[in-house]
Amino acid sequence: MWLLENDDANPGVRYFALRDLLDRPGDDGELRSARAAVMHSGPAPAILDAMAPDGYWVKPGGGYSPKYRGTVWQILLLAELGADPADARVRQGCDYVLNHSIASNGAFAAGSKPSPSGAIHCLNGNLIWALLQLGYADDPRLHGALDWLARSVIGDPAIRYYARATSGPGFACGINGGQPCGWGAAKAMRALLAMPADRRTGAVQRAIDTGVEFLLSRNPAEADYPYSDKVSSTWFKLGFPLSYWSDVLEVVDVLAQAGYGHDPRLADGVQWVLDRQDAEGRWKLGNSLTGKMWQNIERRGQPSKWVTLRALRMLKAAMPVAQQG
Repeated sequence: MWLLENDDANPGVRYFALRDLLDRPGDDGELRSARAAVMHSGPAPAILDAMAPDGYWVKPGGGYSPKYRGTVWQILLLAELGADPADARVRQGCDYVLNHSIASNGAFAAGSKPSPSGAIHCLNGNLIWALLQLGYADDPRLHGALDWLARSVIGDPAIRYYARATSGPGFACGINGGQPCGWGAAKAMRALLAMPADRRTGAVQRAIDTGVEFLLSRNPAEADYPYSDKVSSTWFKLGFPLSYWSDVLEVVDVLAQAGYGHDPRLADGVQWVLDRQDAEGRWKLGNSLTGKMWQNIERRGQPSKWVTLRALRMLKAAMPVAQQG
């Protein structure tokens, strides 16, 4: 199987394929070896080598800029790549973000000195998801950000909204003209669903329900979520890593993970993904951050192990729908 090859350029693919597609347990020898390889070759070591002694990248502070070499983005990338949560450098970087990127309202916020007016759903969704993957599920700082995320989605009198950032409940975002943002919703859902079901608060579950309702209010294959211009072309360019934008595959995946793989409203989205599979069962990289990261990951326009992994994970979760196709 292509994804199970030993690949020094993309060792995380093998790790995730063993874990997520073949369901290998945490103590499996091959799985442990695959995760160790992530820390010795490919993008993760390049990212960690660029970290400053104090645990930040490029410059101290909130870490949102510069894109995509600042601190915030490295934590997201390390999680996406399968970095080992036990690695001391990984933990140092995570702790730096938790200590320097949270505003007084408990949310992650953009800016060198984070303030509540810089809290947005895509940033919080990305960082909460990443930190959950990197072993911080019991950290009270993370719980504070998750609580803000959930309550800002469902609407809570204690939440203050800002015209230029999270501007209202239901994924409203000032950057999107005050309209509900499909990208932000996909990122928020990914984070909310990453918290195990038996540990979700009532607010988190209600936020998930709100996200399902919103994302299924449009045909995911068309992705015509509210936007001030024509539908963004990035919805239809499958990528890795995704950064703050989303794509059709991610929306279908979070809805399948939420238990809606059988929902007929998801069928077009699943079929859209299947239609982009080539004769060898692979998917191409349509969107990337080439030239913007510490190390490039695959080539745009070529078959992508990372996108193929994403697609197969989604299809596994949405199998009842996929079988109809």
